[in-house]
Amino acid sequence: MSTNTSLNLSSVVTEDAPGAIGPYSQAIKAGPFVFLSGFIPLSPGGTVVEGGIEEQTAQVLKNVKAVLDASGSRLDRVVKTTVFLKSMDDFASLNKVYTEFFGTHKPARSTVEVSRLPRDVLVKIECVAAL
Repeated sequence: MSTNTSLNLSSVVTEDAPGAIGPYSQAIKAGPFVFLSGFIPLSPGGTVVEGGIEEQTAQVLKNVKAVLDASGSRLDRVVKTTVFLKSMDDFASLNKVYTEFFGTHKPARSTVEVSRLPRDVLVKIECVAAL
């Protein structure tokens, strides 16, 4: 974890989720919150998981959980998610898996359909959580 003390920011890094492949961090702690970058369905080793929307959503949320754990937060402290779907036709299937991970906890959420995601995956999720 690197720290920028003048801004009181610190990067979160874990090998339990795919690493950043560009000029960004897996997550940044800022005050009482952690802001997670958007995750696509990559294994920690960097390969796209096989399967449809349910398998891809499960991998994305495993990645989110791993980074939250590394930050000192957890899924039940997520306050906001943003979900990017390749097709809104996958909305019900996404919700099925999302509910398996979040249970009765219901963070605020925006879901949008996008024309294309990195590596032509079906879903990408970013979030903000309390520490």
